[in-house]
Amino acid sequence: MRIYFLPAKIRALAFDMDLTLYTNPEYGQYQIDSLVERLGELRGLSFEEMSREVEKTRKALADSQGRKSTSLSNVLAVFGIDTEEVVSWREEIFQPERFIKEDLKLKATLEELSQSFVLGVVTNNPVLVARKTLNALGVGECFSILVGLDTCMVSKPHEMPFLKFSELSGCPLESCVSIGDRYEVDIDIPLRLGMGGILVDGVQDVYCLPPVLTLKL
Repeated sequence: MRIYFLPAKIRALAFDMDLTLYTNPEYGQYQIDSLVERLGELRGLSFEEMSREVEKTRKALADSQGRKSTSLSNVLAVFGIDTEEVVSWREEIFQPERFIKEDLKLKATLEELSQSFVLGVVTNNPVLVARKTLNALGVGECFSILVGLDTCMVSKPHEMPFLKFSELSGCPLESCVSIGDRYEVDIDIPLRLGMGGILVDGVQDVYCLPPVLTLKL
């Protein structure tokens, strides 16, 4: 875990979902591979050929934005796959319940945090997939706010999902903290917006958040 900045008074926590609230590299890779495979089918390329094209495009796009990386949804847009279609693909293909199990320790952690903070998820997956994932983890009731790819129709890294989170939570940006596993996607822009930022290496770090965050009450 790396804490980049914490506001003097924290009111709301914006969690990334995938590989933050759970640690399952197999499911994380499945999400990438299944979308690349679908794109390859459309373009008449093998999975290996399409993977090379996607990674080359991801690097070029990130370089053009002055970043180290960017989201797969942004890369798909370069290939002409608009956000509505990406949402449709993700809703059709992703089945988190096949990979993810209930996490009682995460549930206890989030229930403790929810006593002091507004909890929300800001994800590049559609809201439907987010709900399925959170329910599979057994923590769906812990979150009052879900901001997905289909909420703002833009993919992180972008200001809009975090601005929407602030709006829905009723908390100013300077009292919110973004928590996620990718600096370029989950932390960089929130810090620029005046939010707090905590980079985690997975759910094991999330378990350790209550004593860190309650110090800011």
